Amino acid sequence: MTGISSSRLAVVGGGPAGLMAAEQAAAAGVAVDVYDAMGSVGRKFLLAGKGGLNLTHGEPFDAFAGRYGERREAVARWLRQFDAGALRAWARGLGVETFVGSSGRVFPTDLKAAPLLRGWVRRLRESGVAFHMHHRWLGWNGDGALRFATAAGERAVRADAVVLALGGASWPQLGSDGAWWPLLQHAGVDVAPLLPANCGFELAWSEHLATRFAGAPLKPVVAHWTDRHGAKQARQGECVLSEYGIEGSLVYAIGAELREQIAAQGEALLRLDLVPGRTQEALAERLAAPRGRHSLGDWLRRRAGLDAAKCALVFELVGKDVLADPPALAARLKALPLRLRAPRPVAEAISTAGGVRLEALDDALMLRRRPGVFCAGEMLDWEAPTGGYLLTACFAGGLLAGRGAVRWLESQTQP
Repeated sequence: MTGISSSRLAVVGGGPAGLMAAEQAAAAGVAVDVYDAMGSVGRKFLLAGKGGLNLTHGEPFDAFAGRYGERREAVARWLRQFDAGALRAWARGLGVETFVGSSGRVFPTDLKAAPLLRGWVRRLRESGVAFHMHHRWLGWNGDGALRFATAAGERAVRADAVVLALGGASWPQLGSDGAWWPLLQHAGVDVAPLLPANCGFELAWSEHLATRFAGAPLKPVVAHWTDRHGAKQARQGECVLSEYGIEGSLVYAIGAELREQIAAQGEALLRLDLVPGRTQEALAERLAAPRGRHSLGDWLRRRAGLDAAKCALVFELVGKDVLADPPALAARLKALPLRLRAPRPVAEAISTAGGVRLEALDDALMLRRRPGVFCAGEMLDWEAPTGGYLLTACFAGGLLAGRGAVRWLESQTQP
């Protein structure tokens, strides 16, 4: 590779996407510098480890790629270069074995993120990657150098190629605060607004429900909704009551649809089947039996199998006339309407939608308007539910951007 060993790549952002890009470039003989605004890399990655580090998912490739919604085709192309199996093999190369849980989610056997991150950073340092902490990216100066704010003042850095892996805007205290968004917009890059993904949604609960049942799970339930194309959809899973509304894995899985519906109509209608597995007719028949001295809550527990949280939700949302009418009550238990008013703020979300539109990038994730600058990770305009899909796409996109930067540097150093 003529001249590539004298090239320098600047990777801005030390999350999984940035570190994977750095690894690819260093392996090709490129000198790599990683810059991060925080005091250490991988802060959000370590946070994910507190829940056991759901690294990826064990489902078949087509189903896996389908989790990326409208961006499934683009992300599938990334995953063909680095899929769930490749990610597990990569972790094994760092001495971290993984296992597939009962839900198909893949975890390290020790359920920790820190050993994996420590081993990875150590290997990167041994390969020559240099780390520069407390460097907050400020954009470019007039002659194209990268600008960084540091404790010693502003610093200008020249690089032959750049990978931006700056994260989204969720959990800003860990470094991904979305401050890059106006910088890229000012540079003429096509960026979509940053929106909350994998977040809770707000409802107008009474104080009683908000204080007594916040944190209570609703399981199992089936959610029914109409998607943005007008098709009726259903999905079974679990969600959680919160003081502001509702959250949890089932809500996260359909959050993009709910968010779009709220943006278009001012609210989203979600109907919950609280008693999956029982028909409305059979339920009505059971509820019509003489109640005797049983309270309605006890009766719902005995005859419909509702727990305290589900009963509280029914009493919150169902009027007395329906509660007194077994057929009408059965119908409501099979399709309890929740009117969602707003998603929670992006800073509270697990991840972020929006960012650099994929149309602004070429197949190697290089900005069309700024040759030599690549983008990867959560700062791109794609989203996915929790379950290992977010991390896998960040790793895969980082690999693609890192390899793309190497090829671009090779093209610039050829005689």
